[in-house]
Amino acid sequence: MFRDAFYLARRDAARLLRTREALMWTFIMPIVFFYFIGTITGNSSGPGKDELAVSVPPDAGFLADQLLARLEQRGYHLTRSQDPKEFLRSRRRLTIPAGFTDSVLAGKPMAIRFDRTGDDMSADYDRVRLYRAVYTTLADVIVVSGENAQASHDIQASKEAFVKLAAEPHLLTLNVQSAGKRVAPPSGFDQSVPGTMVMFTLLVLFTTGGVSLTIERNQGILRRLASSPMSRGAVVLGKWGARMILGVIQIVFAMTAGRLLFHVHWGPNLPMIVLVLLVYGSLAAALGMLLGNFGRTEGQVIGFGVLASNLMAGLGGCWWPIEVTPLWTQKLALAFPTGWTMDALHKLMSFGSSPVSVLPNVCVTAAAALAAGYVLSRSFRYQ
Repeated sequence: MFRDAFYLARRDAARLLRTREALMWTFIMPIVFFYFIGTITGNSSGPGKDELAVSVPPDAGFLADQLLARLEQRGYHLTRSQDPKEFLRSRRRLTIPAGFTDSVLAGKPMAIRFDRTGDDMSADYDRVRLYRAVYTTLADVIVVSGENAQASHDIQASKEAFVKLAAEPHLLTLNVQSAGKRVAPPSGFDQSVPGTMVMFTLLVLFTTGGVSLTIERNQGILRRLASSPMSRGAVVLGKWGARMILGVIQIVFAMTAGRLLFHVHWGPNLPMIVLVLLVYGSLAAALGMLLGNFGRTEGQVIGFGVLASNLMAGLGGCWWPIEVTPLWTQKLALAFPTGWTMDALHKLMSFGSSPVSVLPNVCVTAAAALAAGYVLSRSFRYQ
């Protein structure tokens, strides 16, 4: 039985890999989606990763330095560029006007200009941090000016006065304690490469893997296999093995391309990541065969396969990190195999969890694959 299944899987996989559709959706389109989605989600990075280009004229004064220090406290990484073209290419840009300090101390209103590219989920966060930095600086100016005015009418706010103010003990303090390990959702290519890989594995095995079975049935190829000495179990196992080989090739290619082209770090738990993806591939291969087994026409299989794979990809967190969505959608994601797999990959790659933490994900996926295989073996149709 196993010898026949291996022979059938090898020949069938070679035939599947020769189709233009399989080649395009296995090797070409994933790279496009890696770059496209990774570039978009990479523009919404979280705290600690925000580059802010600043333009500070020579006569801006010490208040500009005070403001920039407050911005660094808010999590920005400041870069000063002397090249106007390089400054305009930056995603976040802050322009401080000339004569900033003298104008503020003279009571003249000043406008600080902030420009950003895009209006993604971090836009409001930028506004909050900028407002806090500006208002904190303004409050320091009021405090320093008020104290100096009471001491002497001749004393003005100065850089030394701000240093003295920062060194004074605070009457009101905030005691901050850690409530646990911070979980920062992955972004950029760390999200797009695993997510696209999971989505396209399901898409290819649902469409190419499913429709090829429907074509073989309609063309009478499966009926000729039924008349051969191969047992029913060998045929089912061989057909599943061919699609599993296709899925493994796609996973290996996606992981290699992600590492070499997009510098994705798969982390120290690579063996468990491979196990998670192999179990997921086995389930996707079985589900694709079930789709081809019950589909009557090629159009039915392709249409349902594309719709189902995209629906599960979107709801399972393949397009964006599911952690940034409401709690009910995070729970809904765990109703799909894509959600189980993405949850395991995020834990292993981004959240520093141990391999033991994803054993439930692996067991649930493996149980679903076995259940799908049992249904397939009992209902496999030759015609």
